[in-house]
Amino acid sequence: MSMDWTMILKDDSGVTGWTWRVGNYLLLSMSLIGMQVRSDLEFPKDRHYMWKTGQWGRCMGEECGTDGVQSRMVWCIHSEGWTTHHSNCRHSDKPETHRPCFKVCEWHQDLFEWEVSEWGLCVLAPFQSNELKPRTVECITAQHGIQRRKVHCARTSNRTAVTERICEFFSPRPALEQACLIPCPHDCIISDFSSWSGCSRTCGMGLQHRTRHVLAAPMYGGANCPNLTQTRTCANLLPCPVGESEHHYSLKVSPWSECRQPQHKGLWMSGRTMLDFTTGDTERNTMKRHIQSSQHHHHHLHHHHSLKSLDVEIGYQTRQVRCVRSDGKNAMLSLCTLDNGPGTFQSCIMPRDCETSDWSVWSPCSKTCRASDMSPGFRVRTRSITQTPIGLGKECATLEEKEACNIIGDLLPNCPRYVWKSTDWGECQVASLLSQQDRRLNNVSVLCGGGIQTRQLYCVQVPDNSTPHHRKEVSRPVNGHLCAGELPSAVQPCSIPCPQLCLLSSWSSWGACLHDNCMETHGRKGYRQRRREVLEEGYGTESCAHLLESMPCEDPACFLWQVQFEGACVTSEGNCGNGTRTQTVACLNSKGQLVPEELCEDEPPPKEVSCVMACSGDCVLSSWSDWSSCSHSCSSKNSEGRQSRTRTILGLPGEAKACPAATALEEWRTCNDHPCITFYWEASPWGPCIEDSSMNLNGTGYWNGTATCAVGVQIRKVVCMKMGIGPVIPKRCPESARPDTIQPCSLPCKKDCIVTLFSEWTACPTTCLPVNSSVPAQSRYRIIIQRAANGGQECPDTLYEERECEALLVCPIYRWKTHRWHPCTLVPDSVQQGMTGASESCGKGLEMRGVSCVDEYDEMAAVSECLRWARPMPSRFRSCWVPCRDDCTFSSWSKFSECSGCGSRRTRKRTLTGRSRKQDRCQREDLYPLVESEPCPCEEFVSQPYGNWSSCILSETPAQGPLQGWRGRREARDCGQGLRYRAVVCLDHEAHLVSPDSCSESGLVEEVCHIPCPLDCKLSDWSPWSACSASCGSGLKIRSKWLREKPFNGGRPCPKLDLKNQVYEAVPCRSECGQYEWVRDPWSVCTINTVDELPACGEGVQSRKIRCVRRDSGDLVSSVNETLCDLEEIPLQAQTCVLPCPNDCVMSQWSQWSTCSIPCNESSVRMRTRHMLRPPVADRVCPDSTQTEPCSLNSTCFNYHYNVSSWSTCQLSEHAICGQGMRTRLLDCIRSDGKVVDLSVCEELSLPQPWRLAMNCVVDCPFNCILSDWAPWTECSHTCGSKGVMIRSRSMLQQAHEEGRPCASQLSQTKPCPIRPCYSWLLSDWSPCTVEGAECGEGKRERNLTCVVHWSDWPDNPHPSKTVEDEKCGDRVRKESEQELQQPCFVPCPGDCHLTEWSQWSSCQLTCLEGRSFETVGRQARSQAVVIQVLENQDSCPHQVFETRPCKGGKCHSYEWRTSAWNDNERSVWCQRSDGVNVTGGCFPQNRPTTVRHCHPPCTKPFSHCKQSGVCGCEKGYTEVMTTHGFLDYCTKTPGADNKKADVKTSSGRLKPGTTQIQDFFGEWSLQPLGPDGRIKLWVYGLTAGGFILILFIIAVAFLFCKPSKQSKSASPPQKPLTLAYDGDVDM
Repeated sequence: MSMDWTMILKDDSGVTGWTWRVGNYLLLSMSLIGMQVRSDLEFPKDRHYMWKTGQWGRCMGEECGTDGVQSRMVWCIHSEGWTTHHSNCRHSDKPETHRPCFKVCEWHQDLFEWEVSEWGLCVLAPFQSNELKPRTVECITAQHGIQRRKVHCARTSNRTAVTERICEFFSPRPALEQACLIPCPHDCIISDFSSWSGCSRTCGMGLQHRTRHVLAAPMYGGANCPNLTQTRTCANLLPCPVGESEHHYSLKVSPWSECRQPQHKGLWMSGRTMLDFTTGDTERNTMKRHIQSSQHHHHHLHHHHSLKSLDVEIGYQTRQVRCVRSDGKNAMLSLCTLDNGPGTFQSCIMPRDCETSDWSVWSPCSKTCRASDMSPGFRVRTRSITQTPIGLGKECATLEEKEACNIIGDLLPNCPRYVWKSTDWGECQVASLLSQQDRRLNNVSVLCGGGIQTRQLYCVQVPDNSTPHHRKEVSRPVNGHLCAGELPSAVQPCSIPCPQLCLLSSWSSWGACLHDNCMETHGRKGYRQRRREVLEEGYGTESCAHLLESMPCEDPACFLWQVQFEGACVTSEGNCGNGTRTQTVACLNSKGQLVPEELCEDEPPPKEVSCVMACSGDCVLSSWSDWSSCSHSCSSKNSEGRQSRTRTILGLPGEAKACPAATALEEWRTCNDHPCITFYWEASPWGPCIEDSSMNLNGTGYWNGTATCAVGVQIRKVVCMKMGIGPVIPKRCPESARPDTIQPCSLPCKKDCIVTLFSEWTACPTTCLPVNSSVPAQSRYRIIIQRAANGGQECPDTLYEERECEALLVCPIYRWKTHRWHPCTLVPDSVQQGMTGASESCGKGLEMRGVSCVDEYDEMAAVSECLRWARPMPSRFRSCWVPCRDDCTFSSWSKFSECSGCGSRRTRKRTLTGRSRKQDRCQREDLYPLVESEPCPCEEFVSQPYGNWSSCILSETPAQGPLQGWRGRREARDCGQGLRYRAVVCLDHEAHLVSPDSCSESGLVEEVCHIPCPLDCKLSDWSPWSACSASCGSGLKIRSKWLREKPFNGGRPCPKLDLKNQVYEAVPCRSECGQYEWVRDPWSVCTINTVDELPACGEGVQSRKIRCVRRDSGDLVSSVNETLCDLEEIPLQAQTCVLPCPNDCVMSQWSQWSTCSIPCNESSVRMRTRHMLRPPVADRVCPDSTQTEPCSLNSTCFNYHYNVSSWSTCQLSEHAICGQGMRTRLLDCIRSDGKVVDLSVCEELSLPQPWRLAMNCVVDCPFNCILSDWAPWTECSHTCGSKGVMIRSRSMLQQAHEEGRPCASQLSQTKPCPIRPCYSWLLSDWSPCTVEGAECGEGKRERNLTCVVHWSDWPDNPHPSKTVEDEKCGDRVRKESEQELQQPCFVPCPGDCHLTEWSQWSSCQLTCLEGRSFETVGRQARSQAVVIQVLENQDSCPHQVFETRPCKGGKCHSYEWRTSAWNDNERSVWCQRSDGVNVTGGCFPQNRPTTVRHCHPPCTKPFSHCKQSGVCGCEKGYTEVMTTHGFLDYCTKTPGADNKKADVKTSSGRLKPGTTQIQDFFGEWSLQPLGPDGRIKLWVYGLTAGGFILILFIIAVAFLFCKPSKQSKSASPPQKPLTLAYDGDVDM
């Protein structure tokens, strides 16, 4: 047998469950049962031996299913019970020991589970005698109880019950009982008695009673309620008059009998009316007020209805009338006055019960998936009314049934989850951050920097894990209400990169004339070049300008020989004359770097060169100076470059020799003789990246953060340009400097447009359409998730679709058709004659009319159709009157009189006719009015405004599509002209509310209003930049704005201002310290002041010219104001000099000072040297050739360090408002004396520089508050009345940030609704119990149901209500069926023993323990007491009754015994509730205080009484004489108690006529000097002796203190008293 599983869906309940086939299921059930069932099968071999079997064991097997095997023990036993050998039993009858079974595995337990009910009520646990006896005496707080519940095994698939053996296989059965606690018994608690009623008789003996009512019913086995009534006899002072009847007689009626048909139906047929009601086979619909079908199907009724007739009959009912004596006994009817006695019969409608259709099929289960809350679903079935109840027929039963389904739902699929999704972020917008002022002044298209971008949010269903995931999930958008949780952000900051210019360094100086390629030299054409470097790359602009300029030149040389060192001149003979000098040469490149000597093409300079050492008498000249700077950088037709060098005369010659002329001391040469023609390569911007199949970058990569899909190339043009001319042939520019024209690039991926699927079509109406209504439409939409880019597929044009709903049925038109009234039907004559003997057939009766249902073509239709679609069914019965001979007769009513205007009344009249004019009872106008009046109809209405004005509401253009506001966000209009609304009340002439349509079209009055627009904070324009804060080196320059207008009406706030209401911006600046420099001319010839033609040698003076020129200007001739140069470092303009005489030693000029160590070491020295140029004569010596001086800080040597300036403010791009910026600061090289020197000085010294000179910064963006669009106006909160408002709201998507405009104050707006009248059914109070035509007996109380018009706050409003037509409130018949308008009641006859009216419901009370309640629902009670009017009738009295009901908001009450003061050893004791109400019951009887106090033994002595302490004492004026045992022996009169004049102390007793309790108390504890035997007590003697000793001690102490002292002879003078006020004396 294979194990075959199937999965089925149960249609009727929607429950998906796992079941296996019936055979296997039964096998499983039987196998599990068989495990536990013990069978005692006996197969006798003879009458003494039999087989006995044990129970089946567990099902064993290797696999789950039907391959299991069970086994059991089988043995042979004797009839006496002992076991014997198998052979004694018959083997053919031996039971089997193995059988196949269905092996159950653990996973089977998912198919079954224990199902338990809720715990039942806690009931008292039985005692050992198994009797329920509440322990009322022993109970302190609670008593033991027991709770029970039902447990059964159920299938999880459909909750059907199976045998418990199955579930017991997996888990033990849950407990069926559990212990619980029941509060202690609560006795019945009743109120105090009311006051006594009046005496039942006005003369003679009578009865009076008083009652009390139940406050809390007994619970948990508490004592029952005592009698609620007390009765006592009462006697009147006046005796009853002689001859007056002892009894009174009253007419008493019994209730009406059921409506019944007459026994002789033949006599009844003449008065019977037949009514035909047609019901078709159409679908029946519901009528009950709280059940309405959500869908309907209308089938047109054809002429061939299947009709059935319904008999509605009129019957009769009777009642008994008796005459009752005041003692409760019946008397002859003639003893009761029967002027116009009560009717004993009346017509009635034969009851017919409500009829309904069959139940519809169960609706699908509302729970179709498994959710996290585990709540069960429900399903519904309905039925409709086919016949409304008639007469007193049974009301319609419930028309809808609901039951739970899919309670567990484990096998249901998981419910779909919904999450928020978002589209790609939109473009970054910067303009929205600008204020109104800035937006007008700025070119919005060039804005960059920080901005804001939005995206669209939509709700989607989370896809199943089984569906494949694409690169972007494309889901169908659903209603946003399905998505729970916080809404993701739809707004975020963003940034647009600002274009940045390429920052270049200054041009370097022109280099030497070099070959284009120094490694391949050929020809005499070369180039001189100058360069500049890129300091910062540009972005968003054209590429950087050219970095290299070339100038053609002749005879280029890449490598040149240069003399590195020259030695001293060594003469060949003697000390002067010709000699040689060695020199070191090296091959250097254009950068001054050593290169191999082979690269220098020219012959190297000789290592030894000839020289001349001047002899004595020779003219000594200095070496040539360096060539001066070239006067021009290039040569043109009008100018050429020149440079010079000079030498000076160091020693004068002898007489025979002369020095060269002055012109020979200066040499000039041309320089930079190449023409002023500059060439450079100019490259165009890179072109777009285009595909290039020849290039392959081996897969995809990343380029600027974008995933790339292909490799391409970029191309640009490179042209040789001639400065100032334009393009030339490429040969004119150096080929080695030619830029690239092609480079690889990565192509960005194509991005196709991605849109969501269309949403589901919006729902069409499910009900039918009213006549002449427009056809509804439905729509759907889709959302763009990703925009197309880089040539991808474009987005579709259609994002929103709309279509008309499919043709819906027009609501059918049905109406009630009424037929003529039938003649008035009376009670049959036979019944009337049998009841009263009357011979005339007249009086009150009933008349009927037919009511049928017809369609719009006046064809008959089913009654259920009109019950559903038509107005309330018209009345089918009404009372009628067949006049009798003695009835009053009247003429017809006249026409109503003319109306005199609104508010007046009109009348009509009638008159008595015939014999009625002479009958007195017909003359009573209270019974038979002859004039009727009614208010005149009035069509005048008054409108007046009501309530406050709404807020100003701005008109908005309606959004296209359901999701406008996310896409293409516009600035919300929050100011300008709008409208405000106010409701209008329309009143009639009686000031009652009527429909506003009578006064105005909309019911609202409109008024133009204005919302002032917000004005942003306005600042001035930027001021000019200030001068640099540092005159030399780095500093800051500042510009500022100042406040012009403060914000108003919620405009953008101002930035943070300083105390001067300014905001500033600071940027670093540098004042060049070396912008101007001193230029020194060569020293003049040393001038000797000669006297008397002495030789012109020796010490003299030489001078030079200096001038201040602008550095790097190239113009060394034009000077500027000397104050622009550093005056502290002004060079010397004159100095002393020595011009050696012809015989003196001539030394060369001093070399440069050697450098001091850095940092400056003041212990070191620096030196300079010179060498001899001409030897002296023999008797003369040369001066020192070396000179030293110490290194002195800030004099001959300096230390250097870096200094950094302050940070600038965050600098943004010119067109940026906020976002990423840069803060910078500058670096200075500072000399130790405080002077700022060129940065190159510190750089050459390689000083450490730890500071960052630039850092990123962020300027927070001034985000304006972003609000969503206004939601549509809601429906009116009230459909009528003055409280109805419509509300619309919007939410905040982005809070204002920094100087952004704050949110508008209004996030919601209200708008009044038209004030329409409210119509409600008004239920009056119950009338007193009335008995028709009798004095007592069974009567009825009634209340009326009227339709009133009112305002919505009725009935608590000050506006009066007005009765209007019933149609405005709805179906009166249905409303009457919901409300009880008549109640049977009983008016007791004099002498009847009866129940009182129900008492008021008591206050809500909880069951509490120690002031704490363990329940949330309390109880309240009411009761009816029994009133006895005549003692003879008390045997027939009903029992008193009480009832309880649950209530909310209860309180815990405690109960406490209260007592009054003692009075003659008696006091009152009562129980009081914690709220101050005196009650009976509630207090523990064991703790009840005593009401009478007693002394033991009793106080029998004369003038004695029992005191509070429980002992006997004497009355006032008497003294107790006690026995030795402490008991009162007798009372003796206190001496002097009578003489009140002699006793002063007792005079105050006049004001205190009696003894108080306090006096009694202290009197009981007073000291008694005499003992019980009359002798003086011992303590009196001791007290007397102690008093005598105390008197002696006082006398002795007084003598010592009062003894006068002897005064000294040298007594000091009396002291002047010290004054308290200081008078200013120094000696104070």
